[in-house]
Amino acid sequence: MPRSAIIGFGMYLPRLRILTQEIASHWHQDSAAILQGLGVEEKTVPEAGEDSFTMACEAAEQALTIAGILSSQISAVYVGSESHPYAVKPTSGMVAAAINTHPFCHCADLEFACKAATAGMQIVDSMVRAGQITYGLAIGTDTAQGRPGDALEYTAAAGAAAIILGPENAENALCRIDTTLSFTTDTPDFWRANGERYPQHAGRYTGEPAYFRHVEEALKGILEISKVNLATIDHVVLHMPNAKFPAKVAKKFKLTTEQMALGFVVPHIGNTYSACSLLGLVHVLMKAKKDERILLVSYGSGAGSDAFLMTMLRDGVELPRDARTLEYVSYDRYLQCTAPQPQP
Repeated sequence: MPRSAIIGFGMYLPRLRILTQEIASHWHQDSAAILQGLGVEEKTVPEAGEDSFTMACEAAEQALTIAGILSSQISAVYVGSESHPYAVKPTSGMVAAAINTHPFCHCADLEFACKAATAGMQIVDSMVRAGQITYGLAIGTDTAQGRPGDALEYTAAAGAAAIILGPENAENALCRIDTTLSFTTDTPDFWRANGERYPQHAGRYTGEPAYFRHVEEALKGILEISKVNLATIDHVVLHMPNAKFPAKVAKKFKLTTEQMALGFVVPHIGNTYSACSLLGLVHVLMKAKKDERILLVSYGSGAGSDAFLMTMLRDGVELPRDARTLEYVSYDRYLQCTAPQPQP
């Protein structure tokens, strides 16, 4: 059966940032201890006019440019997010319209905590392999929520990443999807009830049996069915709720610094939820070389992991340089930016 391949990718990050030290100072907490525990030095902050929809559009437009195809050739759009602008109005349909896909286009919004976007990738992969579509788009985008004073406030960030999949024999094919699998259980480590602004979490329970069990089982499972030795994988991207969790998995499985380096982006942007693991993948796709292999393992609370084994078909492609200047904000400005916005 023919396989799918990544032919285009893009990302968008807000230019505003807040330092961990700034948040800690406001709450009179030890910033050094927090930095040591989380490994996150700063995070992105969405400014006025930036939401999951606008960021998804920016990432999608960039992915189309890299892919070198017309937006009308996209026949499926799946948007994974925990922060869709509307409870009842599809972000995917808005994105499809904004980038001018043909109206005969499969569209759906997906929710599975931080792994909703990789679920979208799996759907598009299946549709391409089945011959139902030629090109499809999967997007992860979030303006993550963290209650002021909660531990999540140090990591919950904003950003978007987009992946366009097409047939592996396409002229512009960049990275083949060799295989994918998922590991899922009902493990309530993190949740947000309908109508609530901020999520709740089970503290240390979010590590084991939640994140670690699911990421590790998915990682072991895909290696087993693929009969691949982890030491032969060139680049590994794990979901990054903070820097400590993926580093612990890396140590357990004896992953090298080189294997983890390119996709380890959390220290300077925070946890962008549905966009998180895809942003790590985007950074790998820019630098990886032909024939190098990539392992991606996402994680979504509730709980589940999607794993992908991929092979580069040609050298990576650099994204255009972001000419915007980063701006570091005060805690008061941060609160203004992240306060709930009234709906029209």
